[in-house]
Amino acid sequence: MRRGLGRIGVLLVVAATGAARPSAGQQGWRGSSCDLKPGHSLVSDAVSALRDAVETTFADQREKKLGEARRALEQALTSAGQDKNPAAWYYLGRYYVEMKDEVGADSAFSRAVALAPTCVADVNGYRRQLWVPIINAGLAAWRGGNKDSAIVALRRADGIYAGEPLGFTYLATLFANANQTDSAAKYFKLAVPAAHDPKYAKDKKDALFNVARVYHAAHRYDDAAAAYRDYLALYPDDVEGQAGLAEMYSLSGKQDQAKALYAGILARADSMEAGELFAVGRAVLRGISNAPDTMAQGKQCRAAARRTSRTLTIRQVALRCDSVTTTAMRAYETGTAGDYALVLRAFEVGLSKDPFDRGALFTYTGAATLAGDTARAVAGARQLYAVDPLNGGTLRMVAQAWYLKGVNDSTVRYLRLADSLVVEVTVHTFTPGDHDASLAGTVANPRSKPSPALTLTFEFVNVKGEVVATQQQDVAVIAPGASVPFELKPQGAGIMAWRYRR
Repeated sequence: MRRGLGRIGVLLVVAATGAARPSAGQQGWRGSSCDLKPGHSLVSDAVSALRDAVETTFADQREKKLGEARRALEQALTSAGQDKNPAAWYYLGRYYVEMKDEVGADSAFSRAVALAPTCVADVNGYRRQLWVPIINAGLAAWRGGNKDSAIVALRRADGIYAGEPLGFTYLATLFANANQTDSAAKYFKLAVPAAHDPKYAKDKKDALFNVARVYHAAHRYDDAAAAYRDYLALYPDDVEGQAGLAEMYSLSGKQDQAKALYAGILARADSMEAGELFAVGRAVLRGISNAPDTMAQGKQCRAAARRTSRTLTIRQVALRCDSVTTTAMRAYETGTAGDYALVLRAFEVGLSKDPFDRGALFTYTGAATLAGDTARAVAGARQLYAVDPLNGGTLRMVAQAWYLKGVNDSTVRYLRLADSLVVEVTVHTFTPGDHDASLAGTVANPRSKPSPALTLTFEFVNVKGEVVATQQQDVAVIAPGASVPFELKPQGAGIMAWRYRR
């Protein structure tokens, strides 16, 4: 799960493609690195037998020596009274490692560390030795689509070794994908202490953030807000965390707190990336309540007026109720004006950095239309049409902008274009890159007769709007109601966005 601010409101999925790597393997026998002394002749005998078992190349000798080690250690821990000797437990754990018995190793090593805490790093090295193949088996099961087996293996692995976050994170993600919120949150929380080593700083940060995300996705707003606050206590300047908490406040009816957070985020808009700004704008937009249903209010008002007064004329009732609905709408517009201003501010600064992002242009134009901002709605509509002219959603959004402006000819023109498309182009995914990019979509025929063959010309532009690559996509005749996929992989420096024309 994680990361990139474009994920606000979306629970990202971690792919099970990684594989744990073993620590550097032993070169022959190695004693304890925490300077444990055997302390008893039976333990010394067990150490010698273990050494011989590790170093021999003969299977029968290995089996014999391991048996000798086990018997010596069991005698030491029982009849010889060495149950308080950490070396006895430590080497019993080593015996179980050789036997690949993680349950026995876990029990013995836990006793050893309780008696000799300085040996925890040494013990963790051997725990990890058992952990690696089980983790990899779990990931292989996940890749093969056997999620139940993956969960069983990952749980076993996490019970053996907790010195790295990988097992906890993958298990949390499996549960998150299955909408098992409490289990997902539990394992993301366990990943945090497992990432104590500074080299896992990013994993720790992501795990803590994803606790909030799983609650967020499950609409458990109070839990999500608490998790975001925990996250921001450690990472107070993180924009994703601030935006997530603001959205929780907004969805919980704490509008003043939400607006304060959003305003604080956008005060730093010039230093933010376009994707971050678009995500913040969308989050603010989601928190804006719907406009009042003035038609329903009008009906209720007229019914109430007729019940309470038989002397009012139809005109008097209409005037009274029109006043009620007008007042309600004006109150709504006044109350949401600041929210829409934040939305438009976020998108405008974002579009100044990435002016051809189709999704951002579509949302910006819609928000401006809802806000009644004619100039911004029309400007956004023009830019949106220049990027994506053969999409029904685009054409209807452009028509709405012209309707807001009161230009009926243009409104009708774009509605007719939307209804008469011979093909409809939909771009589903676009991945920009420093040296190349990829774009995938479909061309559909919405008509009742075959579409004509045509050619689409896609232009790929950089942050300055300069065309750095051009590719043509030939589209053959498409049967009625059918669609065909296409995929482009342009090459060019700094490709950031796309646009096309017929």
